[in-house]
Amino acid sequence: MASDMPESSKRQAWFCTTGLPSDVVVDVGDMTFHLHKFPLMAKSKKLHEMITEQEKNHTAETVSEDSKNEEIREETDTEHAHITLLDFPGGSEAFEAAVKYCYAVKIELTPLNVAPLRCAGEVLEMTEEYSEDNLVSKTERFLSQTVFKSLKNSIKTLKSCEDLLPLADSLGIVQRCIDSIVSKASSSDPSLFGWPVHDAISFDGAASSRETSSRRNGTGGDKWFDELKNLSPEFFKRLIVAIKSRDLNPEIVENCLISYAKTRIPGVNRAGRRSSSIPSEVEQKELLETIVANLPEENGLRSSQAVTIYFGMLRAANILNASDACRATLEKKIGLRLEQATLDDLLIPSYSYLKETLYDVDCVQRILAHFLHRVEQMTTTVDVIDDEDAGDEQNRNRFVELMLVGKLIDGYLSEIASDTNLKPEKFLELAFALPEQARVYDDGLYRAVDVYLKAHPWLKEADREKICGVMDCRKLTLEACTHAAQNERLPLRAVVQVLFFEQLQLRQAITGTLMSVDTGQTDMQTVPVEQQDESVVEGEVVRHVGSTWTAAVRENQVLRLDMDSMRTRVHHLERECSTMRKAIAKIDKVDPVVTNGRRGSIWKNFGCKFKTQVCDSQEPTLVQARKTRTHKHLKQQ
Repeated sequence: MASDMPESSKRQAWFCTTGLPSDVVVDVGDMTFHLHKFPLMAKSKKLHEMITEQEKNHTAETVSEDSKNEEIREETDTEHAHITLLDFPGGSEAFEAAVKYCYAVKIELTPLNVAPLRCAGEVLEMTEEYSEDNLVSKTERFLSQTVFKSLKNSIKTLKSCEDLLPLADSLGIVQRCIDSIVSKASSSDPSLFGWPVHDAISFDGAASSRETSSRRNGTGGDKWFDELKNLSPEFFKRLIVAIKSRDLNPEIVENCLISYAKTRIPGVNRAGRRSSSIPSEVEQKELLETIVANLPEENGLRSSQAVTIYFGMLRAANILNASDACRATLEKKIGLRLEQATLDDLLIPSYSYLKETLYDVDCVQRILAHFLHRVEQMTTTVDVIDDEDAGDEQNRNRFVELMLVGKLIDGYLSEIASDTNLKPEKFLELAFALPEQARVYDDGLYRAVDVYLKAHPWLKEADREKICGVMDCRKLTLEACTHAAQNERLPLRAVVQVLFFEQLQLRQAITGTLMSVDTGQTDMQTVPVEQQDESVVEGEVVRHVGSTWTAAVRENQVLRLDMDSMRTRVHHLERECSTMRKAIAKIDKVDPVVTNGRRGSIWKNFGCKFKTQVCDSQEPTLVQARKTRTHKHLKQQ
């Protein structure tokens, strides 16, 4: 029987080639089925009633026409029963499978066809009360014993119900699939949910561990999650509501939401996989607002990939003109893990015509405010903690996060500084937002200041001094000091401060070296006396310490000669700096407004000479002199 059945329902006509002429024609969609009434009537109560009703109508018409001869009556008796099933659930494919079941042909149930067959059995009334081991009971057993015991199968069956509404919903198939998914998700490893968010990770160890865990649990995390992302927005919303009602791990909920967003909303994930069907802008906006509204308030994922996706969602929210609440939630989410962001993430274009700047600086300021608020809460928590080790650990984490964000904001300032529409007030406000301990060195700030002054040459001297006031000259490295001292874009006051603090650092370095030399010599002199009190190791130890002390004294003598030369050079630098200060004071008295040309001449008279000598003090001349003196001492011995 099965071999006589056509395997495809793509043709316009479907025949059951059992050797007997068909006596029932059933139209389902664009397919016409030529069947036999007795197998259908044996399994389907609905078809039995429809065929019986048509036979009664034919019989009544034949009896009422007494004038017709016997030949016409025979033709009427041989006419086929014609049935049309409109809006049949699952279409012609589901009806074909149900017909095969009526003909006792073995059909293979799968997670994809069990829901259409269950709905077909309900419409055709193929129940257990009408016939034993009927289609409804068979599909129900498969649902309970196979589909609902597997997370992946439940998602596939739920996906197949999208074209079966509202019947699949009224039969409870949709809700039972959702309950099964939630139940299996609550007992699964959250890392299985998290893999699509971290798909850009290239660490072999992490990838292999996830693969091993997936194989061990037998769930195939990558496959079932792909199925989840193919759900319609309506089913996905219902699934998320059910997941949140069960108080699942926030990481699971967050992973589901952002993974679905980067698949269904264009622009969220720049290099990721996208859905083949792109919804309209209205649907994208509604979906994005729904996803953001269901994000858990607790801190979930803290990876850079998750933060990048949040920035993509924020860009999409700006493009789609989403609600203020949606954008505020995303900004807060990003602010709670800003240390994981990159400079490319912060460069959010300004999509509003009301803003003159190229990038949305106000948005970055709000995100930074959320981050600083969290840091303040961490500080308060550390003060309350009694465990000293735990408090120290949190302090270290806080300082590390502050320094990471400080470096990030300095890079952002350097990028936006070239925007000619960026006001000085906005630049200063963002630069001063971070606390002082967020920057170990101010080289990044100096770079941003230099770019800003170069892009805004029309600024007044007072505004230029305010811009330079954001950096601390004492926290500039030697390389930055060298560049700043020769930078004609900086105001004269800033150049003088750089030179002064560089000289101060040089003096402190010399003083520290001298103190360390004196301390080392004193320690070396006391070592032999202490060793002589030890009677056990008096022999070789004393000789060894004596030779070490002799070498240390010789080295100290060389260092003292070097320090004498250094003092002479520093005194010379101090005299030149004093001369330069007097010259600047005279110029200020004569003409307070110093032009660029005038300042350039001052620099030629003083700056180059001063800076060259400071740089010469760092040259390897002293090292060479030290080597020469050491060689002479060795010859004398």
